[in-house]
Amino acid sequence: MQLFHGTISEPIQKQSKCRRKVDDFMKFLRQHKKGAFIIGFVLMLAVLALLVASDVHTKNAADPTGISYAAVQGSQTLQKVASTANKALFGANYVWIMICAFMVFFFQCGFAMVETGFCRAKNAAHTMTMNFMVFLVGAVGYFLVGFALQMGGSGGNASLGGGGAVLNGMVSIPGLGGIFGYKGFLLNGTYDAGVYALFFFQMVFMDTTVTIPTGAMAERVKYSAVVITSFFISMFLYPLFANWVWGGGWLSTLGKNFGIGHGVVDFAGSAVVHSMGGMLALAGAIVIGPRIGKFKKDGTARAFPGHDIPMAIIGTIVLFFCWFSFNAGSTLSASDFRLSVVATNTMIAGAVGGLVAMFYMWGRYGKPDPSMTANGSLAGLVAITAPCAFVDAASASIIGLVAGLLVCLSVPFVENKLKLDDPVGAISVHGVNGFWGVLSLGLFADGKYGDGLNGVSGGVRGLFYGDASQFAAQLIAIAVLLVWGFGVSYIFFRILDKVWGLRVDPETELEGLDVPEMGVQAYPDNQLVRCDLDQVSSDDAEIKQLSRFKDFDMARSGELTDNVEKAVPVIDHTSVQSAEQEIDSAKLTKVVILMKQNKFEMFKEAMNKLGITGMTVTQVLGCGTQKGRPEYYRGISTEVTLLPKVQVEIVVSAIPVRDVIETAKKVLYTGHIGDGKIFVYDVENAVKIRTGEEGYEALQGD
Repeated sequence: MQLFHGTISEPIQKQSKCRRKVDDFMKFLRQHKKGAFIIGFVLMLAVLALLVASDVHTKNAADPTGISYAAVQGSQTLQKVASTANKALFGANYVWIMICAFMVFFFQCGFAMVETGFCRAKNAAHTMTMNFMVFLVGAVGYFLVGFALQMGGSGGNASLGGGGAVLNGMVSIPGLGGIFGYKGFLLNGTYDAGVYALFFFQMVFMDTTVTIPTGAMAERVKYSAVVITSFFISMFLYPLFANWVWGGGWLSTLGKNFGIGHGVVDFAGSAVVHSMGGMLALAGAIVIGPRIGKFKKDGTARAFPGHDIPMAIIGTIVLFFCWFSFNAGSTLSASDFRLSVVATNTMIAGAVGGLVAMFYMWGRYGKPDPSMTANGSLAGLVAITAPCAFVDAASASIIGLVAGLLVCLSVPFVENKLKLDDPVGAISVHGVNGFWGVLSLGLFADGKYGDGLNGVSGGVRGLFYGDASQFAAQLIAIAVLLVWGFGVSYIFFRILDKVWGLRVDPETELEGLDVPEMGVQAYPDNQLVRCDLDQVSSDDAEIKQLSRFKDFDMARSGELTDNVEKAVPVIDHTSVQSAEQEIDSAKLTKVVILMKQNKFEMFKEAMNKLGITGMTVTQVLGCGTQKGRPEYYRGISTEVTLLPKVQVEIVVSAIPVRDVIETAKKVLYTGHIGDGKIFVYDVENAVKIRTGEEGYEALQGD
């Protein structure tokens, strides 16, 4: 292929000519300074003349105030004026709703960062990807079925135009009210701008609910099980309850049909979104069981610190910011001035909740716990989500204060009393404070807003403002959440666990879910340091959910099996004589053992019982390939993967080498790839530098 025409020197020659011309011009200016001054002055006058001419033209054509835009131009009919006004009104509504929905979608980023930061580094890729995946699955499930069940009989929303009238299919029970809609499966027959806007807005709210239970089951849940769960929530569980409250269903019509307040009222989702997510989290945590090592035999809990608290704090800030759109966007109208009250109440409750939680932890434990401060803010935001449009700032601050205290009391109660393992506090933040938000509306609603809501005249008033029936309606919502939200979720998780399996196998959990479940490491350039929380301890409480894994027994996890020789091979480099005969007490032998990091503490304890107290331990990276089990990155097979290992070197003399080998094999064996290797070498001599002792004596302590 010919890349150039002519010689390579031509461009260089042209550049040289240009440079010579510039140099000649500059030389001329230096020699004729007066002439250069005159030229510069003329150029300046020319520029000023252009600016004056441009300004005159601008004054004739532009309007910096914008007043002229609204001036009547030509003959304008009343119909044109009305059409323009309608377009402006609905256009503002559409822009407001869509921008708010875009920001609510960014909730996924906030949740992903909070959950991942609160989890351990070995599960970071799994947790982060899981939070993205649930949006993908949820959006598809809601598109296929969920939207029709939720909003198919709602009639749309007037602020988005009249096209929502196509959503006119509701299945009802006479004397009770609507149960579910049936118009809009796959958005079929709803090709309307208003319906599409409503779909988008409702879909991102639904995906928040889908995300919440992942936090309660993090670090031990199967990725595939979360896929199935996300379809179940988005296609069935969430849409039905959302229909009952937001889609014209029976809970929303309790006021119109039975005179119970305004029916169940939930402005932005303390009940529909957060309490439902909290009930899913509670059911999931019960069925899946705690992480290995979370609880001791005496019932006390161990702390599992998150690996990246700054990431969790940034995630909390993202959620706080997006919450303004979550709540204020629920006006579904840019011309509803109440949105400023909603946004301000949201800010106040979230700030008070975080501050109260911070001071509570600071006063009780001596430090302002960052993770609980974050949970406190989120608790305040969850609680204010239902009543934000119906209360004033003082009530919002009280709601936030109670939420901050509730989350600090609920987290240890769930962990220490209920014995449930919730790594991110989802049950307390979304479940407990979701309930508090639902009830607080029934207490603090002041009657200034909500006239005509759910077909009931007058503003929404709570118990403290003279309407006990509204509080009763909110109590009914709590009861339905317990029965439908928790009860159905619990049954679903039980069936899923029985049929498919909800939890990863114990070895995968101990090793970390990133590579076994996802095929990648979150931090491939960093060597992760493991601790005693990453291995089975003799003090760990039994976990009944692990009984399905027949090859794993927490009490006998290191017991020898027939396949141990293949799983933990021994490579003997000692002399034939030392291998065949019983080792003499003066004979020195070095045993080098490569093992998984999560097995080290158990190995060290076994060696101590054997009488070996001295060993050299090194954190290393190991690589190897296993036949029939390739790993892939972006569809390309990875030939070599460096994985963190522990290398232990032991020199023995009096203790039989075979005892060391058999004990090591017994402790390290799991039957999975990567159990480790054992190397045995002859040692010519050992010298203790301080005393000069050699051989066997050099190995002895003082």
